Amino acid sequence: MEIDLKRVKPYGDALNDGAVQLSFTLPVPSDERAEEAAKQLARKMGFRDVGVAHRNDLGDGFTFFVVYGRTSHAVNVADIEVPKVETPRYSYYEVNERIEKIFGRKLVVVGACTGSDAHTVGIDAIMNMKGYNQHYGLERYPWVEATNLGSQVPNEDLLRYAIDHEADAVLVSQVVTAKDSHIHTLTEFIELAESFGVRDRMTLVVGGPRINHRLAVELGFDAGFGPGTYAEHVASFILEDQRKRLGMG
Repeated sequence: MEIDLKRVKPYGDALNDGAVQLSFTLPVPSDERAEEAAKQLARKMGFRDVGVAHRNDLGDGFTFFVVYGRTSHAVNVADIEVPKVETPRYSYYEVNERIEKIFGRKLVVVGACTGSDAHTVGIDAIMNMKGYNQHYGLERYPWVEATNLGSQVPNEDLLRYAIDHEADAVLVSQVVTAKDSHIHTLTEFIELAESFGVRDRMTLVVGGPRINHRLAVELGFDAGFGPGTYAEHVASFILEDQRKRLGMG
């Protein structure tokens, strides 16, 4: 089956049928009127053949909906360009071999969830010994000295720790993004890194479920990693970035 990448539509039961499923919550009691309100809202969004697949009473006058419908819109995938990390991706073994060969010492990496963020699942997956999904974390790498400072670490504390331990790279994890709190936290981090005079020396990486490379670069970081990232992806970027900064072969 040949797909026209210049006109891609959502797929449900048949190619290009435009079928879409979306979910949302309305601040109204769960009844027939609420269900009709959900349908009307979906129609105002431009969907047709709208139906409610699921309605759940959340209590206190709130109702959660799963709604389906069809859209006539399409996108030109062929013309889409998305900024992404352009470094090679080495395996666990290749990362260690290259660090030993190029630097002849361990790369020092420090990471934490900063600000008010208490969710360590992301930083743990990248840094902790056991890693995630059969991918070792950086603590397991013999040629990486990795330190995970945990959650709710003030930006200043993370940077001072990195400076005191002569870190080559700092990893910042942001999972909580309510009211764009991550933007404020990450902006503050970069401003502090610049004021401390380490911005051009350290490799600064940010990760999280709503992080992408474009946003990371716009905020002043060297790279951004989202879902599906493993420790070897981050380690590959760090070693290549540090190699370029230091002018090493």
